[in-house]
Parts: sequence; C-alpha cells; structure tokens
Amino acid sequence: MSKVTVFDHPLIQHKLSYLRDKNTGSKLFRELISEIAMLMCYEATRDLPLEDVEIETPMQKMVAKKIKGRKLAFVPILRAGCGMLDAMLTMVPAAKVGHIGLYRDEVTHKPIEYYNKLPGDVEERDVFVLDPMLATGGSAVDAIEIIKRSNPRSIKFLCIIAAPEGIEVLSKAHPDVEIYCAAKDEKLNKNCYILPGLGDAGDRIYGTDVVGEVSIDKRGSTVRLHSNV
Repeated sequence: MSKVTVFDHPLIQHKLSYLRDKNTGSKLFRELISEIAMLMCYEATRDLPLEDVEIETPMQKMVAKKIKGRKLAFVPILRAGCGMLDAMLTMVPAAKVGHIGLYRDEVTHKPIEYYNKLPGDVEERDVFVLDPMLATGGSAVDAIEIIKRSNPRSIKFLCIIAAPEGIEVLSKAHPDVEIYCAAKDEKLNKNCYILPGLGDAGDRIYGTDVVGEVSIDKRGSTVRLHSNV
C-alpha cells in the first residue's frame, strides 16, 4: 500500500477552513489553493538529497548545501490541478511542467483521457502529480499510468482533500506512489463527490457553473466536464 501523509500543520488547516467555506469567492479560493499547495510542496520535497558546495560569503569561504542533481517535473491533472501549479513553480522554478487532461463520464464516473503532454526528459525526473481532489481515484490512477509509460524516476501525488475511497483505489493501483493531502475526509456521496469536501474545485477556482459546462466527445455524445474525480 502507498505511504499516505496527511498534513496537520496549523497554517494548512487554517487556510483549509476558508477554502471549504461556500461563501469564499473565486479570487480568494484561488489564492488559498495556491498558498496551501506551496506549504505542501515544502513538506513533500523534504526528502530531496543535498550535497556540499563551496561558496564565498561577503565574509569568507564556506561549505553550504544545495539540492543534489534531482530534476523535478510537476504534472497537473487538467483543469483543477493547474490551480496548484504556480505555487509549486514558485518553490521550484527549475522544474519542468507536463499536463494530463481527463474528464469524468457522468454515467459511468470513469475518467476519459483527452490530453497528454509530458516533458521530453521525464525519465530523468521525479514527478509530482497535482490535483486538488482525490475522490474516486479514477483520474489519479489513469494519470499515473500514463506517466509511468515514460519511466520517470519516481512519482508522488499531491492533493488537498482526499476521500478514503480514493486513497484506497490509488494505493492498490500504484502502491509505489506516495500520497500527500491536507485532509482525509469522511466519504463519497452517491454522485461521487467528497463529503464534507468543498464542492467542485475546478468550478470554484475558475468561477464556472457545472450545469452550463459541456463538451462533445469523439463519438459525438455530450458530456459534462468535472474536476472532482
């Protein structure tokens, strides 16, 4: 089973309370997503190896620490995962970025891939997959399967809120992938939304309305796009 880390830091939990509040508007919601992601990045990269390097301060030469040759890649699952991306890049500006596009079929609740673009040297990188919500686990499992085809050095999954069902599904499918979240919630409802959750993360980030958002798939069928998968 995967190693699961739930962050209990007071700053994260404080910001998470405002994030969940239904009265929080899109601007503040985006800011909170970014701030929480930045704090999570700080903790999720704690195991990066260091090496000694010689530098010179204004006073004298010394041996300091730098990250030892580890290349990182951040891969948000579209579209909600992009809300976490800028904060991650603020912490690690040299990281490369990929994108995985998946949407959930409303009838089957299964994720369907529509976009896949990864860094050309992903096999040399440690990959952090980003998605605010881990609900059924379907999107996370499929996104990681896609990334594994390119043989990255390692994969970690970062989400803000996770359902027990999603953690179980992802852990069984990819036991080698570490899971990081700010909260482990109670359960999924009959529509596969997390309870108590925070609603649809993508819609709250971008100020869109689930009811009015549709897309036409390759077979000509109309499907709604959701980010809470």
